[in-house]
Formats: sequence, C-alpha cells, structure tokens
Amino acid sequence: MNFKSHSFFRYSLLFVFSFFFFVSCQEQEVAPISKGDDGQVFAVDTEQSELPYLVIDTQGKEVLYEPAVPATLKLYKQKKLVQTQTITLEFRGKTSFRLSDKKGYNVETVDASGAGVDVSFLGMPVEEDWRLIGHVVNLKEKSLQDRSLIYNYLGYELSRRIGKYASRGQFVEIEVNGEYQGVYFFCEKLKRDSKRIDIKSLNASSTNLTGGYILKIDKADAGPEHSGKPNSYFMNNWEDDARYTAANSFRSRYDILKKEITFPAYQAPYHPDQYLETYFLYEYPKAEEITAAQKTYIAGYVDQFERALINDNFTGTTRTYTNFMELSTFVDFFILTELTRNVDAYRISTFLQKDRDGKLAMGPIWDMNIGFDEGGRIPMNDWVANYNKYVDKDPWMVPFWWPRLLEDPVFRQAVKLRWQALRGNELSSGAMQQVVDDAVQVLNKNGAVARNYKRWDQGLSVNHDQAIQNLKTYLTARAAWMDGKIGAW
Repeated sequence: MNFKSHSFFRYSLLFVFSFFFFVSCQEQEVAPISKGDDGQVFAVDTEQSELPYLVIDTQGKEVLYEPAVPATLKLYKQKKLVQTQTITLEFRGKTSFRLSDKKGYNVETVDASGAGVDVSFLGMPVEEDWRLIGHVVNLKEKSLQDRSLIYNYLGYELSRRIGKYASRGQFVEIEVNGEYQGVYFFCEKLKRDSKRIDIKSLNASSTNLTGGYILKIDKADAGPEHSGKPNSYFMNNWEDDARYTAANSFRSRYDILKKEITFPAYQAPYHPDQYLETYFLYEYPKAEEITAAQKTYIAGYVDQFERALINDNFTGTTRTYTNFMELSTFVDFFILTELTRNVDAYRISTFLQKDRDGKLAMGPIWDMNIGFDEGGRIPMNDWVANYNKYVDKDPWMVPFWWPRLLEDPVFRQAVKLRWQALRGNELSSGAMQQVVDDAVQVLNKNGAVARNYKRWDQGLSVNHDQAIQNLKTYLTARAAWMDGKIGAW
C-alpha cells in the first residue's frame, strides 16, 4: 500500500469513528436533566408543567409505617423552588398499604426541634397534619383502583360545593428519595380545627361533657406497642384491623339487624359474630386522652339515638330520633355516598362528630378510592346502604341505621327535597361533568397523566381517556337512577 492510500484509509477510519462517537453522544443526550432553579435534580423531567412538584428526602433513612422519620420537603412550581419545609414522613393506609406498590404517606410539618408547627401549602389554611394519597396499584396482581386519578378530588369537591366541608387538596407529583412516585392528591388530614372539622375543644379538664367529639366507624389502628416494628409486620397485620378494645372504642348495643347483642364485646379479631357488631373508634379526643367520663357520655348519647331510631313508629308523625341527630348532615352524607357509590362508606372510613351542646352529625366524607364506576360488591342499580343484602358476613357490615332510615318517610322526604334542589344546581349533570373536565384538563395539559402511567402502567393496559369517559357516563347514569328512585318517594 502506498503512502497516499495508507493515509486515506487511516483518515477514513478516523472519520467513521468520530461519526459514531458523535451519534453515540447525541443518543446519550436525548434525556435531558431536569432541575429546579436551586440546582435540585428531579427524578423525572417535568418539562413545562405547572403542577406542583414535591421533592421529599429522608437523608437516607428508611420510610417506616411508624414511627415517622424526619425529612425535607421542597415544593416547586414550574421548576422554581417556592417552599422548603422540615417534615416527618410515614406510610399510611391499611389494606391500601398492604396491596399497593404506590404507597400513601402521612406528612407532619415540624420545626427544627421536631415539634409540630402549622404551615400553609398551596394556599390551604395553616395546619401541621397532611396526607399524600395516590391510587392503589398492585403490580403483582395486575390490578389498579381509580384509573381516572381523580376519585378523591371529585368526591371532596362535590361535598364542598353542596356546603359540606371535605378535605381540601391539590394534585401534585412527587418523588421520594430520588424515585418518582407519580400523581398524588396532597390534602388535609381530617381533624378538629377551626378550618377543618370545626367543633369545640374537649380535654381532661373540661366540665361540659357534651362535646366536641369525633368518632370513626372504621378498621382499628395498630396500637402504639407496634411502633418501630419493621414494615414487613404492617404488610401482614390483618388481625390488628379488627382488634377493638375498651381503650380505643365502644360497641353499639345493637347488631346490624337492630337486635340487642348478647355476646361480649372486644372478642378476638374476626370471631364468628364480628359481622354483627359496629364499633365506634375514638378519634377526638384521642383514645389515649379521652377520659372515662367522656367515654361514658358519648357512648350513652349514641345509645339514646339508636334506641330512638329503633323504637320510633314511622307510621305516625312524631320522631324522637331527630332529637339526637342533625338530620341534614345524615341526608347529605347519604346523597354523597350514594352518588359516588362509595362501597366503603357507612361501614368503614366513616366520620361522625358531635359539637358541644349539639347533636350527632355525619361526615366529613372520606376515602373514595373504590367508588364511582369501579366499585364492586353491589349492583349499579341499588343503594350502597343495602350492602348487607349482597355481601355475606363481611367483618365490616353497614350499621342498621341506614336501612332503618330508608324505611322512614320523614327521612326519605328530606332526601327528596335536598336532592331535587341540588340537581337543579350544584349536582346537575352539567355541573358534575365540568368538575371532571376541569380536573382532567389540569392533569393532561401538564403531562402528569402520561408521566404517572409511564411509571405505573406495567402491563396494566390503562386507557386514561376511556377511564374518564366511563366516569362521566357513570355520573350521568347514577344521578338519573337516583332521580327515578328518589322522585318516587
């Protein structure tokens, strides 16, 4: 080979190598690094999204079910850091925690010493207790609840529109310890507060025992003796859900059939007769703070209400059960539960309250993740209140209150008047469709739906557009069905 040929061959090889090196570098630069204006590297490129983006960092500590671990929360809008807050973080939920790969979180805002401090996020009233709630995604079983991503937002928004407080919140995207977690609903914890459940305070020195109280009909919480156990314990502690004690709750005198219960309370979890029982958990004052006198008072008050509800003669005009309950709150709770078809309501995830010198009131509503068009167990053309007709001996059945109330012409007439008034305005089909459209527009225009399902649609074949259409079709059909049933009362 002569000198010119050798040089040509050498420079040709150099050109080919340089070309492929250039192409390789270009390919590596396809995925740009997304950063906040403070230099924080994001786990995902949020592009031009206007949706708040939360970066949570526990500084290497494992997130536990309990106790909460210290962390830092940074809140960005359009990649601009707008808030930095010291928090504590822990996993939340019971069944959802065990089944979902996409975990929910409890967030408490704290100061440098670790003491709780009231803070405002995204324009919401100041408080220290917050929730990050995502939809349930089970990758092993290829199952998913709430493909729309908006069930909780939608239910709570409808509640507020009819004048009933529900947890305020906003859609956000989050990452935890450098891992993108997707779309969440960042919202208020339900608790006593002038801007949340607005009832009077009650403590050990209070002389007026009439309130305020917050009760829950729900699965029991794991006791404080389990704090610090590994997450593996809480992934399998099903028995704790049904472990009711005199310390955390009181039991209704009556079973789900309105009969007086003759067997002892507080038996072993999932005993054969548990399905007959209804327990009321102490939410406020907390179980560890409520006094014996307060326990006696609130249990006695609920018992008076229940006895009156059972004994009132509905063929006459006199009602005594309404002396113990705010009828309008029961009416609105019924309407919201039935419209959203929340099959968890009435029997779990159900809040009640009693203010000082006031009556028993229902609400706020909570936990919509298996409602609307995706909720099962009962037919589309029946009341959720009739759950017990379709489910046999669930450990958590619907209390007798609701089937009994549906027997009462006074209650039915109150529902009819309220429902028909709402259908002409706040709960018209057009108004409800607009709530859905507005929420979906926010998520879609900011690319959040695509990013969420890029993370979580692993063989689930999610069609978000179809999920939204199904939800809108459901709302129209369910409301029309309720029009027919309620209109005939």
